[in-house]
Amino acid sequence: MATQPVDEKLKRSAEHAKEAAEQTQEAAENTQEAAEHTQAAAKTTAVASVQMKDSADRRTELAANRTVFAAERTYAAWVRTGLAALASGIGAKKLLEGVVPDWMILSTGSVLILFSAFCFAAAVWRQIFTGSQPPHPDVERLPPFLLVLFNGFLALVSLAALFGLWFGQTGGV
Repeated sequence: MATQPVDEKLKRSAEHAKEAAEQTQEAAENTQEAAEHTQAAAKTTAVASVQMKDSADRRTELAANRTVFAAERTYAAWVRTGLAALASGIGAKKLLEGVVPDWMILSTGSVLILFSAFCFAAAVWRQIFTGSQPPHPDVERLPPFLLVLFNGFLALVSLAALFGLWFGQTGGV
């Protein structure tokens, strides 16, 4: 009879061992599934990382394009300001005639015309020497020799207008 409680204990231990083995098997299956999910998530993350890098590169290129266009708008603003100053300097002679003394007409016109020449030079300077270069834009920059050519011509026109203001006829003909 003493063996009966030992047999029951062995039976219960065997049942517990069987339950523990089933639980261990279930945990192993869950771990396998989790590993598969982790591996799939890692692949998805790697693909997303490559796509994100490509997207970041594209955003950088687009930003570089916007920088080039902003520089061109700034160039156009310098030229527009120079042309307005040139026209104002030339018009000052007729507009101020008979209103203020001749020396004031000449000095006002001269300052405006000299400012126009400065604007034409500054336009080229700011367009060519931009500081740090943007990273490889898709758009082409304006050729520097064209800027120098056209703005050099405009600066010569300014100097001719200054010469005409100083040595041309005053008093209207």
